[in-house]
Amino acid sequence: MTEKVILVDANDREIGEMAKMEAHLKGKLHRAFSVFIFNTTGELLLQQRAEDKYHSAGKWTNTCCSHPRPGEETLAAANRRLMEEMGLKCDVKHVFSFQYLAEVTEQGLIENEYDHVFFGESDQIPAINPAEVSAYKYAKMDELSHDIKINPDRYTEWLKICFDRVQEQYSRLY
Repeated sequence: MTEKVILVDANDREIGEMAKMEAHLKGKLHRAFSVFIFNTTGELLLQQRAEDKYHSAGKWTNTCCSHPRPGEETLAAANRRLMEEMGLKCDVKHVFSFQYLAEVTEQGLIENEYDHVFFGESDQIPAINPAEVSAYKYAKMDELSHDIKINPDRYTEWLKICFDRVQEQYSRLY
């Protein structure tokens, strides 16, 4: 079965669907989500993407991220992927959205996403899916901010793009 993404316009209105790989090859704007889970001491749960992912393999990123399927609500997709990737069940809430465009591989794959950002809080220990995630760790926000600046190649493009806003929203909400 070919996995599809939801194509959207600049206002996140659905305009169609397309095979995920085709959308990334053509750089078509599509809906995505990023989940940020914090523990009760305020550390962010990061995942290291599996080494055989089709892009951004081995890079550190937020707790989980993906795309809702056609006909699937974004919140439901965020909860589904949080369980599939990290083995976590947690209440998450939509905090903000942003749009970004970034080339993510030498083969010309392009992330052109309207990304919905969700936050949650949990002290559960992740049960990672090794097909998706090779490792996890918790990071203090200020230390992560510093490391992203001095070692940007260790992190995914979308995390680097939205991290300042994540930090700002986290300090406002928690």
